[in-house]
Amino acid sequence: MVNLLSEGGKQLLLGNEAITRGLIEAGVGFASTYPGTPSSEIGNILEKISSDAGIYFEFSTNEKVAVEVSAAAASSGVRSFVFMKHVGLNVAADPMMTLAYAGVRGGMLIMSADDPSAHSSQNEQDNRYYSVLALMPMIEPSTPAEGRSMVAEAYRVSEELEMPLLFRTTTRMNHARGIVEFGPISERKTVGHFDRDVKRFVNIPAYARLNRKVILEKYAKAAELSEESPLNFVEGEGDVGVIASGVSYAYVKEFVSGVSILKLGFTNPLPEKKIADFVRTKKAVIVAEELEPFVEDQVLRICAQNGISVPVYGKRTGHMPRAWEYSPDTLKGIAGIVKVKDFPQPMSVPKMDLPSRPPTLCAGCPHRGMFAAAKRAAGKEDVIYCSDIGCYTLGVQPPFQAADFIICMGGGAGAAGGFDRSTDQRAVAFMGDSTFFHAGVPPLINALFNSHRIVMVILDNRTTAMTGHQPNPGTGREFGGVSTKPIDIESMVKGIGVEFVRTVNPYDVKAATQTFRDALAFEGVAVIISKCPCPLELKKRKQLAPAVCAVDQSKCNGCGTCLKTIACPALFKKGGKITPDPVQCIGCGMCASVCPRGAIEVRK
Repeated sequence: MVNLLSEGGKQLLLGNEAITRGLIEAGVGFASTYPGTPSSEIGNILEKISSDAGIYFEFSTNEKVAVEVSAAAASSGVRSFVFMKHVGLNVAADPMMTLAYAGVRGGMLIMSADDPSAHSSQNEQDNRYYSVLALMPMIEPSTPAEGRSMVAEAYRVSEELEMPLLFRTTTRMNHARGIVEFGPISERKTVGHFDRDVKRFVNIPAYARLNRKVILEKYAKAAELSEESPLNFVEGEGDVGVIASGVSYAYVKEFVSGVSILKLGFTNPLPEKKIADFVRTKKAVIVAEELEPFVEDQVLRICAQNGISVPVYGKRTGHMPRAWEYSPDTLKGIAGIVKVKDFPQPMSVPKMDLPSRPPTLCAGCPHRGMFAAAKRAAGKEDVIYCSDIGCYTLGVQPPFQAADFIICMGGGAGAAGGFDRSTDQRAVAFMGDSTFFHAGVPPLINALFNSHRIVMVILDNRTTAMTGHQPNPGTGREFGGVSTKPIDIESMVKGIGVEFVRTVNPYDVKAATQTFRDALAFEGVAVIISKCPCPLELKKRKQLAPAVCAVDQSKCNGCGTCLKTIACPALFKKGGKITPDPVQCIGCGMCASVCPRGAIEVRK
């Protein structure tokens, strides 16, 4: 069992666990987030240990708010930490850009957990460019051990510059495991005091122009710190040099031999003199980094400005890929320049003709009922289904095919209004309860304000399911010594002024279908709230009542309506008849509600 509050020793930790330990050691007093993979585990851990650790922690309504509350803490002299997945930084960029101008008084780290290969994301953007855009220092760990140790150094730099700092990780660092040696735990400051400084913290144009010069001066100072930083160092010997950062360093370290490596941990501003001195002593240089040629392009510029003619190999020369995350296989691209070690091949697996298993909604997932109801209600009507970011994104798959347009959190509802005004088609927007609080309220208000005719379906499964079942404003919170009541979505929607508001049980597909028909016929904004707890959350809380569905084989004619309508993985065909899998079935009764012959019943 991992104990992140122990005084010393070594433990095998996940990268996110190691970062959390780093926060504890660094004396962080305030932390905030909106959950998003691959950063989610940090929030899950802090939810459990924040009281014992003496850290205030919150799940904020979205990433923008998370940055704002942490910024206030850091501006009051309390070390703060705000973390999110890479696309979350798009939401948080508005306050972050101006916060860089104002700076902070206590150290503040903004962690961006990037997702090369888009394992759980809608893109694989490279957030290192945000550090340049915001003129903000950036530090990148390569391993879990560095995830712990670099936190303290990052806070030291942040406080020396009085600036927030971007702490950038990637999926393989967040979710790798490694031996982590614990350091001493620093004294924690949880209560600060905000001293007014209007010219610094009120960036109206007159003051912003002055603060622009201040941030440029701090950025120049950051460049000096980067040159001196122990996070940027040279190791190994060889005529060929490799400049590496992030997890790419780990691959180079393990599989490339006979080279000298310039390891970069303080990656913005880059240590330009150190890079120039390194490159000019080599006959060739390789830049190893995931995603964009962020470092490579700057190395090329540094070489040009210093009259260095050493060839630089990387993405621009086609030796390293620009898409997707790296692996040992990636290094084959530089095998003609340096010696790349052979690495163990995967164990041979006997060839078996197995069926494919695409991602699917869980057995008993209430979202299935709403998708089935929507498709039944729409019939042959030309409907555009706008979906969102969550478990329900899987509605794109057959038999539902209820996701035609997805862009970002809350984007489905805004797009639905646009489709209503620019086409003759009906627009339906699906979003989860956590997404509704995160980014769904503004587009709903926009639809009312601009008289859009849309149907918004709020899939209230009583948790933030996709990222690990974190609480949200609709569930209230009960951790860290703070207890709050849930915000009732129906009351909130009615309070905004929506006239058509219906709450349905998604397991009753027949009733939900009729509600959908009424909503599609309504001339205006219609909101349907599908209110049913996520079965996985109920299982975790040991609140799932034991039940199972049974099929009366004398009534079942094997028509497959249940399979075609809700596609529950707990149902399958055997001998031409439908049979429930008692291991997966939770007895929700959704299949019974769509069976045309009444052959399925719930047994408790």
